[in-house]
Amino acid sequence: MYVTYRHIQEAADKYGYPPVTQMIAPVSPEEFDFIRSTQHYGRAHDITMFIFKDHGILVIAKHHYPPGLYRPPSGAIKPGESLITGALREAYEETGCKVELNRYVLQVNAEFTDGRRVIPWKSHVFTGRWLAGEPRPIDTHEIREVRLARLEDFADYKKIIQHKTTSGGLNYRAQLHDEVLRLL
Repeated sequence: MYVTYRHIQEAADKYGYPPVTQMIAPVSPEEFDFIRSTQHYGRAHDITMFIFKDHGILVIAKHHYPPGLYRPPSGAIKPGESLITGALREAYEETGCKVELNRYVLQVNAEFTDGRRVIPWKSHVFTGRWLAGEPRPIDTHEIREVRLARLEDFADYKKIIQHKTTSGGLNYRAQLHDEVLRLL
């Protein structure tokens, strides 16, 4: 894992010390192998951002998501990059917008498991505010669409995950969203 204690401390000193919670995320063997394939340089983290614009939150859809499913942008820092720099870069790549971070809202210590193997994971969740730019994906290879959502829309996204997917990773996202919305 190349997110260091120093990275976390720097973000917490600037944006507040978040509550830390634990989650277990059961995934299929195929999803487990996919997550493992994203662990370049020992990656075991994501940065998720709830970015407020006007009276909504910027959300993204990946190409493989079923219609109507969106989630806040997220991604990985690069080796040598801070959590803060990585979050701002990922926000731009996924939404096309310049943003500022406001609060370090939650840190999740997660375990992705297929029943016999475990991948330890950390999600670092921030709130932010839109500053400039038209919402549109820059990384069109990964992101299909960017739009504004209302807080109430997250209940619909959870229903889509529960009824139209079998993805343990997306179920983890729904759990994560529930926890963050409880804290907002």
